[in-house]
Amino acid sequence: MPVEITWWGHATCAVHDSNVRVLTDPLFARRLAHLRRRRGALPPPEARRADVALVSHLHADHLHVPSLARLAAGTRLLVPRGARRAVPALRRLTHLRIDEVAPGDQARIGDLVVRAVPARHDGRRLPFGPHRCPALGYVLEGEARTYFAGDTGLFDDMAKETGPVDVALLPVGGWGPYLGEGHLDAGRAAEALARLAPRSAVPVHYGTYWPIGMDAVRPHEFHTPGDEFVRLAARHAPGVAVHRLGHGESVRLEAAR
Repeated sequence: MPVEITWWGHATCAVHDSNVRVLTDPLFARRLAHLRRRRGALPPPEARRADVALVSHLHADHLHVPSLARLAAGTRLLVPRGARRAVPALRRLTHLRIDEVAPGDQARIGDLVVRAVPARHDGRRLPFGPHRCPALGYVLEGEARTYFAGDTGLFDDMAKETGPVDVALLPVGGWGPYLGEGHLDAGRAAEALARLAPRSAVPVHYGTYWPIGMDAVRPHEFHTPGDEFVRLAARHAPGVAVHRLGHGESVRLEAAR
C-alpha cells in the first residue's frame, strides 16, 4: 500500500500509512501572535481528521492549543513528557487522549508504531525557565518508516537515533529572517539528508508564516528555502527523491517493504 503525505504548511503534515492517519504539529491559525500566514489557504476542516496527532515540542507554533482543540473527540495526542505541567491549557482538552512521551518511547495505533526520538532544539514553552520538556522527532513504522524531525539542529547521532528510514520530513527554514541554534536551514537539512539516506524527502517548515511588518526584511528567507533544499539535496544526497509540495499538495510513495 502506498504511503500518502500531505503538507498543510509550516510543520503540519498528514501521513496516511497502514490505514492510520497521523497529523504532525497541527497549526490551523491565520495569525499567531506576531506571525501571519502569508502563503497557502488555511487547511480545510477535513485536514483535522486524524487517528493520532504528534507534537514535537512546546513552542506555540508547534503546540498550538486552539488548533488541538479542533481535533475530533477521541483523537490520540502524543506530546513531550512534562507538557501538561508546562502548558496547563492542555488539561482542558478532555476530548483528546493525551499521552506524554520521551525519546525511546513507543505507541501503537492499529498497525502503525510511533517512536519518539531526540531532537536538538530548545523545547521550552517560553524563552525563560528550566528545560523540563524534551524536544522530539518521531519515526512512524508501518508500511514505510517515516521520520518527522519537528524542529532540530544537525547532530552527530541523528541517523543512529532514527535508524533506517524510507521518508524524511525535514524542516528547511523558519518563520523569521534569522534562524537560531537548533534549526535546519536548507544547507544543513541537505547534510542531514545525506546522513539519513532515505529513499524520499519532503521539505517542511518554511514559506508559510512571517512576522507582521517584516515583509522587506530578508524576504528570500521566506521564499527560497524549498527550492534551495532541492538544489542542495541533489548535490549532497543525489540518490534521494525530493518532493517539494505546495500547500495542500500530496505525494504517494511506494513502500520499500
